[in-house]
Amino acid sequence: MPSKLIQRQIYNSVAVQSMFNGKEVSQFHTRLLRTSLALEESRAYWEYLKAGIPKEKRAVIAFEERWFGSKSMARVRSLLIEFSHRFDTYPTALRVLSQWRPNNPTTRQNICHWHMQLTDPIYRSFTGIFLEQRRLQSNSDIDRDIVARWVTQQLESEWSAATTFRMATGLIATAAAAGLCSENSGMRSLKYPKVTDEALVYWLYFLRDLYFEGSLLSNPYFNSVGLFDSFLEQRLTRLPGLSFTRMGNLYDFGWHYADLTSWAKQILGVKLEQEA
Repeated sequence: MPSKLIQRQIYNSVAVQSMFNGKEVSQFHTRLLRTSLALEESRAYWEYLKAGIPKEKRAVIAFEERWFGSKSMARVRSLLIEFSHRFDTYPTALRVLSQWRPNNPTTRQNICHWHMQLTDPIYRSFTGIFLEQRRLQSNSDIDRDIVARWVTQQLESEWSAATTFRMATGLIATAAAAGLCSENSGMRSLKYPKVTDEALVYWLYFLRDLYFEGSLLSNPYFNSVGLFDSFLEQRLTRLPGLSFTRMGNLYDFGWHYADLTSWAKQILGVKLEQEA
């Protein structure tokens, strides 16, 4: 459910319901075995995708226009299927990203990581819960065997060892691309990535109108990048586009803009295609 934290702006229940733009994915799937974080491919998708392109013609156009460089038609189709789940499912966010096309590589890294978490529950649990539990241990490093054992514990049915190791490898590689662990082979040390203000505000406005487990102050998205408790509150007090105050157990978010679209238009200066 969207956060129940007190908001300065008050909407009637009908207006609030009309603002909800989706929910996080809870159904287990294995798409990560085929497509990991795909940072550069995601950037290209936001850049080239136009609202008028029919979905059934998207693969041919993407292949002929070389959206993803020299990748084969089969790989192009695979990427488009994944991005359809990762971004198209949230059309407001996709419109913003298609016009924004963030130049800062750290911002893109943050956004791709959070969208991956949003649409892949095993990755969300791995990065937002398991890695955080590992950080509390004296030896917090991870490798394929450690992650494979965790994967096995998450499954309702038994996988072959080969598939389990493939999933463990994919999780580690994706986490490394997101800046959550080192990129060397073998034993990986855990770390936190930098998080830009623009990425953080984007995700706050996105989560505000999304059904998800947790709240704006406690969720796997921010936990996974080291933003929790006082670390998150310190960032919130100086973010552009919103205000945040705390009095004891009472938290107050003051949203400067009505929704993600309004924020993007005013702060980023984007002109959404549907209005062009």
